[in-house]
Formats: sequence, C-alpha cells, structure tokens
Amino acid sequence: MYTHEFQKRVRYNETDQMGYLYHGHYITYYEIGRVEMLRSLGLSYKEMEEKYRVMMPVMSLQTRYVRPSRYDDLLTIRTTLRHLPTQFITFHMEIFNEAGKLVNGGSVKLCFVDMDTNKTIPPPDFLLQALEGQNA
Repeated sequence: MYTHEFQKRVRYNETDQMGYLYHGHYITYYEIGRVEMLRSLGLSYKEMEEKYRVMMPVMSLQTRYVRPSRYDDLLTIRTTLRHLPTQFITFHMEIFNEAGKLVNGGSVKLCFVDMDTNKTIPPPDFLLQALEGQNA
C-alpha cells in the first residue's frame, strides 16, 4: 500500500452560487492527487507518454460527497494505492478539510494503453518498480 497527500486551496472560480466547491471540480482534484502521487514516485504523465509511450485513461470513477468545501478552504487530497496494479490501477481518494474532516471520497480505475498500438497492456515495469521501491 502506498499513500500520498497533497494540499490544494479552493479558489473562488471553483465555487458555485452557494459558495461551495462545485461538485464537478472534485474530479479535477482526484486528477491532481494522481498526478502528484506519480510525481512523488519520480514519474510524470508527460514522461510516461513521451519516454515510455504509455497512457492511463480513466475507465470508471466513483465519488461520494460527505460535506461541502468552501472558498479558501485548504484541502488535503489523500491518494492511496491499496494494491500493486495488475491489469488495472485503482486510486482511492479522500479529501479532507483543515479540521481533518472527510469532505469527499471515491476511487478512480484506469488501464494502461500502449500509445503506438492503442491497445491495453499490463502495468509497465517502470511503474511497478517505483511502487515496489516504496514498499521496501
């Protein structure tokens, strides 16, 4: 299991008429969590695409809204991989407010695609090695 946390402040343009973080932006926060987790492993989406020719499209997503976030709240995006990827990779997401209370949770399932053949592939070795290095 590997967990990474990243903080993001709710910006004014991300709120709705009620002053809450617009519900659709939570999905963007999930992506921020995934990208920053990979970066913490020494990887980036850009490198994966340009150097290794691997994309990770989203296959499914689940989310649940627990309590609202508001303008200027500092949120902690916690991204967890509970298992090493097999055919797919699933990121489990939790977003907490400054009081440590859960405001949103969910999961995102992605697959691995070879950019040259546009076919799904097993998890690439470079990713498995980076994750196994975290479990050592």
